[in-house]
Amino acid sequence: MSLFANLVPLPGSEKKVPEGVKVDSLPNTEVVDVTVRLRRKQSISAQLADVVKTSQILSREEFADQFGADAESADLVEEFARTYGLSVVETSLPRRSVVLRGTVEQMKEAFGVYLSHYRLANGTVYRGRTGFIYIPEELTDRVEGVFGLDNRPQARVHFQYLKKSTGQFAPFATTTAFYPTDLAKLYNYPTDVTGKGQCIAIIELGGGYRTKDIQAYFQEIGLKAPVVKSVSVDGGHNSPSTADGADGEVMLDIEVAGAIAPGATIVVYFAPNTDQGFLDAITTAIHDAKNKPSVISISWGAPESGWTEQAMTSFNEAFQSAAMLGVTVCAAAGDTGSADGEKDGRAHVDFPSSSPYVLACGGTKLTASNGAIQNEVVWHESNDSATGGGISDVFPLPDYQQTAHVPKSVNDNQHVGRGVPDVAAVADPATGYRVRVDGQNFVIGGTSAVAPLMAGLIALINQKAARSVGFIHPQIYAHTDAFRDVVQGDNSTASGGKGYRAGANWDACTGLGVADGQKLTRVLMGGATGTAPVA
Repeated sequence: MSLFANLVPLPGSEKKVPEGVKVDSLPNTEVVDVTVRLRRKQSISAQLADVVKTSQILSREEFADQFGADAESADLVEEFARTYGLSVVETSLPRRSVVLRGTVEQMKEAFGVYLSHYRLANGTVYRGRTGFIYIPEELTDRVEGVFGLDNRPQARVHFQYLKKSTGQFAPFATTTAFYPTDLAKLYNYPTDVTGKGQCIAIIELGGGYRTKDIQAYFQEIGLKAPVVKSVSVDGGHNSPSTADGADGEVMLDIEVAGAIAPGATIVVYFAPNTDQGFLDAITTAIHDAKNKPSVISISWGAPESGWTEQAMTSFNEAFQSAAMLGVTVCAAAGDTGSADGEKDGRAHVDFPSSSPYVLACGGTKLTASNGAIQNEVVWHESNDSATGGGISDVFPLPDYQQTAHVPKSVNDNQHVGRGVPDVAAVADPATGYRVRVDGQNFVIGGTSAVAPLMAGLIALINQKAARSVGFIHPQIYAHTDAFRDVVQGDNSTASGGKGYRAGANWDACTGLGVADGQKLTRVLMGGATGTAPVA
């Protein structure tokens, strides 16, 4: 038998039947790019435990040398590619990725898949597959996942415009909305730092920004506009179109993070909205040796049930890499409550926020007057407008949540797993963020705003500490008095009222609560405000 001839199923690669209507099979000559994700040289577990205990992070060079892919694995994948007539577009040992290009006919033969076009109700046409991907037996111990054969939309944005009763987007003039700088004052963020010397990475799977809008917005709030750069991943690029598209997400992320940390450089990684694009954008940001982000903001996600096992494994391993490098990853917890937009009657949590190595960001409704907080409760306006949160069906309860009294899942399995979110801040569009999108001023909410808000705060703390605080979960769960507890409200949107209520200490609506910026700064710099565990 010739080399690479015996194909076996790739564990975790099974895809469900594609949504939408099957249109046709693909032309055999259509060109496809796939990312082959390689396994690490060695296990990361022991070293990661040491990093958590000592905060002694690795440089990107040290990490690549110890925990990147080995050259032999990459060489074997390249040899496999040549055997099937595929070309090698890019090889990155630090990212453990080999990008291959070939025709549909070549990909079908190389990976044992059948590809067709499908059309969604909104008119989107994508390339889909069902069942497993197959790889040569010689690669089973070297390949972790293969992404890009199927390019169905993977994630959705977690932001919401404030709307009028007519359904039109509401104007900027609402008196209950906040500039991010207002929230920095209300939430007691450090005032003697600007994030100078830090880089905030923002992951975007669509839309774009206009520099003139950024300049106008920051002029309006009296701050110098931050330096904003874009990086293209897998053919994604800065592509602003209209305010009712993904531009609202892009501008919200930039303006919130930039207003909190105007001295930081913001780098936006644009990629296609596929599992391949999403993963490649994250790994590119984590291992970007030029821009060197110290914090990443992610405002896109999907229910855990909407991901393949191979995708969740590769994403989670990427977030482990971030922890080793001292990169804090902040992600939105979702905007449709305990159901996370699903209609199956079960409660769901959103991924990637459910990864144990991601700071999951939930949402509140905030009332303030005369520069002081009057009240803050769980954000829950309707079944389509509420903070995400709940219990992971995939990830076990992490060590740092062992004393947090994370409840059993409200689903029939009553599983106890990773609790989501970790922290919260204002997200209700009715008390949302004043932003500028495509030449117009709007009020936008959603947990999408909380991720860049926290990313900006982490950038301030990094500058003040003169180091990257990185994976902060063990510290925040050990020092819960750095947060103001939110004890009123629920996020129950799944059928039958399934969901979670807020209460004293950690809960599956707002996590530990809302960070007091000054107190959190002292905790992460080593001067704890107290040592009270979650009771």
